[in-house]
This record gives sequence, structure tokens and C-alpha cells, in this order.
Amino acid sequence: VQLQASGGGLVQAGGSLRLSCTSSGRTFSDFGMGWFRQAQGKEREFVAGLTWSGEKTDYSDSVRGRFTISRYNRASTVWLQMNNLKPEDTAVYYCAARMRRHSVSSNADTYEYWGQGTLVTVSS
Repeated sequence: VQLQASGGGLVQAGGSLRLSCTSSGRTFSDFGMGWFRQAQGKEREFVAGLTWSGEKTDYSDSVRGRFTISRYNRASTVWLQMNNLKPEDTAVYYCAARMRRHSVSSNADTYEYWGQGTLVTVSS
């Protein structure tokens, strides 16, 4: 499975970005998906995740209410819509796939496949 993340960039605080992650190599609906991020000097942290159908979602407390994760299996794509961005959202964002597709996990160790990351920078 290859995951390709895109959509990062520089945005002012209060602005919005939408990240995309496209998958190839296997049937996309075989996987639950997640977004993680890693700020400079910090550990990677969970941002959002959803099951293979998109029916179940979960978010970290720091982004709940501002970010929305969604997917469209026919296009093998998962998105992360980020609104009301804050400087503390600055990080490299990674999409990830897990074979245990019926549940959502915030544990990075449960994801088998990872994309290359896309940088989001929020200026104050």
C-alpha cells in the first residue's frame, strides 16, 4: 500500500486547509485511516481517525470541533479539513492505514502503512 499526502502549506491563524491522502496498491476500503502529526522536537501524535466506512470517527481533544476527517472509498482518498487553524497546529501531517478497519485507534503502532507527510505551517 502506498499513501500519498498532499495539501499542506502556509496559512494564517484562523485560516483553513484541506489535506488529502490517496492510496494505491490495495482496496482502500480494506483499511481504517488516520491522520497524525509531528511538530518539530515533539513526538508524533494522533489527530483524527475513521473506520473503513467512515461511520465511526475520533479526534484528539486539541482539534475536535475544528478538524473533520472524511473519506471516499471509490476515489481511494481520505481528507482532513482543518478550520480555525492555530500556530500550535504547525507540524508535519501524516496519513496512515490500519487493517483493523472496524475500529478507530489513536495508537500509531496499530497502523501498518504510512504516507510521507505534508507540512502545515500556521503563522500568528
